[in-house]
Amino acid sequence: MQPAKELKAKVNRGELTTGPLVIDHLWPGLMDHVLRAGMDYMIVCMEHSCHNTERVAEMCALGRLASFPVLVRPPKLDFSTISRTMDLGACGMLLPTVETPEQLDVVRDAIRVPPRGRRRPGGMGNRWIKDMTAADWENDVEQDTIILPQIESQKGMDNLDAIVGHEVTTCAAIGPYDLSHDLGVGAQWDNPKFLTARNEIRAAAKRAGKVMWMIGDGPSLANEGFTFICVGEPSVILESAMTQIVKQTRGEASEESLRGYNA
Repeated sequence: MQPAKELKAKVNRGELTTGPLVIDHLWPGLMDHVLRAGMDYMIVCMEHSCHNTERVAEMCALGRLASFPVLVRPPKLDFSTISRTMDLGACGMLLPTVETPEQLDVVRDAIRVPPRGRRRPGGMGNRWIKDMTAADWENDVEQDTIILPQIESQKGMDNLDAIVGHEVTTCAAIGPYDLSHDLGVGAQWDNPKFLTARNEIRAAAKRAGKVMWMIGDGPSLANEGFTFICVGEPSVILESAMTQIVKQTRGEASEESLRGYNA
């Protein structure tokens, strides 16, 4: 899985990497827009979306053909859901609400084939693998799969080091919205309680020799030293850009009108 291998290497070197979390609208042409924008990866959300599995598998295949990593956020962490997500050909997964290392044991077993796990090779998104043997699966998929467990609750914070240090964890990750609400400071991004938790996750990643995945305002996060950044949801980015254009246009029109009147 070359795209996953290259992204993992880039992240581990501390290079700045950016990508969107796609929730609302997913279509093949989005791949062109993301590539032209210069992004490094894409995460397709199946937790809060209506994307069907065939479309997600198509996007994973397009990414592989374009040497562009497509990760998936599954709706749940049970064995069947994780195994099915891997069937789609994902380069990795953003895992929602991870609270214990035992949950990651299940994820590991659903990714790896015996004797390393309990999964069987296969899936509609994995036909590119030359021979569907255990050795091929290990070499072509297992070794490169990217796993990002999101800390989204106090219970997750309580088990932070065990989650981040787990053998299957590639990078620490945060679910800022859910975590802030679980801490009682919903969406208060400057609240000391939230900032302390965020910094603790980052410190745990550093202790484990890993990087932290963070979602938010790209320039601000880069200024804070984050390197593995999700810049947001494409529909939200589009709405924000359109709003800014409208405001600027109305402001320029108003200035032109005033200049014309004064003349």
